[in-house]
Amino acid sequence: MLCRRADVSSDICGPKHQQQGLCVHECCLYVASGLLQRGPKEEGICGFWPAEIKQKIKSAAQKCCFACGERGASISCQEKGCSRSFHLPCASEHGCVTQFFRQFRSFCWEHRPEQTVQARPDAETTCIICLEPVGDKISHNTMVCPACKGAWFHRGCIQGQAVRAGRSCFRCPQCNNKRKFLPEMLRMGILVPIRTPAWEEDGGYEELYQRHSRCDASQCLSRQGREQAEESGYVTSAAMSQLPVWRQMP
Repeated sequence: MLCRRADVSSDICGPKHQQQGLCVHECCLYVASGLLQRGPKEEGICGFWPAEIKQKIKSAAQKCCFACGERGASISCQEKGCSRSFHLPCASEHGCVTQFFRQFRSFCWEHRPEQTVQARPDAETTCIICLEPVGDKISHNTMVCPACKGAWFHRGCIQGQAVRAGRSCFRCPQCNNKRKFLPEMLRMGILVPIRTPAWEEDGGYEELYQRHSRCDASQCLSRQGREQAEESGYVTSAAMSQLPVWRQMP
């Protein structure tokens, strides 16, 4: 594998592909320095030729990751004159930034892009997603929405949301801005896949179509019991008013 870690989260390295004796994460292919996508995603492995992937694995075996010290570092910092190389999982853990758009550039912790938003969190500011405290200033792990400047979040939290929302639905969880928010998150190394939102996948709305047939009134008047109340006409308006709103949808 390009990252040498089969058990890493798909939020970081993307889905795993096994083909022609190779096992690789999709995102590791895109950010591997010098590895080019030669065709459409349906060809080879996500558009990369297996022979070239194998060659990249061999060349990466000669480079050591500056973070973990192990060989197989397939990503190089794009800053001119910088010789640091690293694995994709190590990039996330040691403050590096990998950009998943256009040229798929990567930067080490020293040369990574920084947010330039003029904002600073209060002492009691919490992450809008996990509600845990954020740092006392903008950093690699503490980020802010460039539009409203009031939504603060941890890098890991917004990354998880990005993977589930996909590029079409990913936006600030507070102000709902997308025009400024999406480009900024991509620039800062957040992986936002081009995919259908997780909640719209097969079965995502299945529960909404379940018809409620049990009487939930505090006192059911049906002689057949609560489970047969609908057939005997005893699912009353009072019972329906006690149901969650989504359960009352036609």
